Amino acid sequence: MAARIERLVTSGTFSLDGGTWEVDNNVWIVGDDHEVIVIDAAHDADAVAEAVGDRRLAAIVCTHAHNDHIDAAPALADRTGATIWLHPDDLPLWKLTHPDRDPDAHLADGQVIEAAGVDLTVLHTPGHAPGAVCLYDPALAAVFTGDTLFQGGPGATGRSYSHFPTIIDSIRDRLLTLPAETKVLTGHGDPTTIGAEAPHLEEWIARGH
Repeated sequence: MAARIERLVTSGTFSLDGGTWEVDNNVWIVGDDHEVIVIDAAHDADAVAEAVGDRRLAAIVCTHAHNDHIDAAPALADRTGATIWLHPDDLPLWKLTHPDRDPDAHLADGQVIEAAGVDLTVLHTPGHAPGAVCLYDPALAAVFTGDTLFQGGPGATGRSYSHFPTIIDSIRDRLLTLPAETKVLTGHGDPTTIGAEAPHLEEWIARGH
């Protein structure tokens, strides 16, 4: 059974530094008819659980710990028994949303998360958040970038715990080195490809945000 990628869009709010914004988030479900991984359990545990259906949820992987990407993770884990994975550098952000519940396991650069015929390699890509990660599977020709890289440029770096030069280094060194045909599956909005974004790096640097 070949692995496949499903996208669920959920809606809610993103809050940081005293502001709150309405957002739509991509929840990525990767796996087969029997087992899946959820990347970023956003906003609505019921909707994510419904999309998973009767398949085993092996892991909930958080690309970073902004509240809109993790708010439904504990409820989904409690329902399914899945392990919540987060890079430890994002624990301060995690605690803003879930002060009484820790992630179950820590992501590390170079680690491979395996389930349902999927091998997701963890790429630590700080900048948007200190513990931001992307997840790359060459067999799927896809990288799940969270809020590190979007169609049209880097993720936002104007708020606490973020840093523009760092996100540029992460994108240049960890993402734009992937094959050009690699699909970029983002935390919000439409997918793109590495090849479509790579020519614009110098423009982003010149813009400075």
